[in-house]
Amino acid sequence: MDVLHIDSRFCGPPRSGNGGYSCGLLGREIDGAATVRLLKPPPLDRPLQLRREGLQLRLVDGDTVIAQGGGALLEIEAPEAPDAASCREAAKHYVGFREHPFPTCFVCGPQRDEGDGLRIFPGRIDGRDLVAAPWTPAQNLGDAQGRVRPEFLWSALDCTGFFAFAPLPDGAPALLGELTARIDDPPKVGEPCIAAGWQLGSEGRKRFAGSAVYGSDGRVLALARATWIVMQPGAAGATR
Repeated sequence: MDVLHIDSRFCGPPRSGNGGYSCGLLGREIDGAATVRLLKPPPLDRPLQLRREGLQLRLVDGDTVIAQGGGALLEIEAPEAPDAASCREAAKHYVGFREHPFPTCFVCGPQRDEGDGLRIFPGRIDGRDLVAAPWTPAQNLGDAQGRVRPEFLWSALDCTGFFAFAPLPDGAPALLGELTARIDDPPKVGEPCIAAGWQLGSEGRKRFAGSAVYGSDGRVLALARATWIVMQPGAAGATR
């Protein structure tokens, strides 16, 4: 059993962990593609236990299971990467600049400083059903080999998918329920990348999105499929 802490820096909503980062803490322990489901808001700044039960992992706070995950198949294809110039233009029109349910989110919060949050601001690509943004991973996101650590790629894949649907009617927030991700080739820190998201459908209050991180040459470096749960307008979210 491992003990983990989710530092307050890695929040989504102000008082709970970013969903993608929290899922990535489990996903990084699983070879190949993994699915992680969030069951409770991931608490910040307290010891959590990562338990291995057969082929499953569980993130536990006392007697409460926060998340659970295991190996998975990821059966989606990424669209062709948009070009860098289109991404830079799209990011200027990021809806989160006008209205954001969690403006201090580690991944997509516009109130986070350079080198602190990821500052991924996906906007609509003209003529395509796609949102995208440029992203250059900071040095403090790297491992000993200078590659971006898995939990930060899971983070980038998370919020990018949400903005494929945003803004939702009446400003309703949505919470990440489940994320299936696969990392093919972690980029180096300082390497220019593109983060993109697209809609995969809906069912009741559920929204399904694909997301990818591309290298500057258009290669898919990481790929994900997310399930989001739409909340009532004005609801205080817990896991994104």
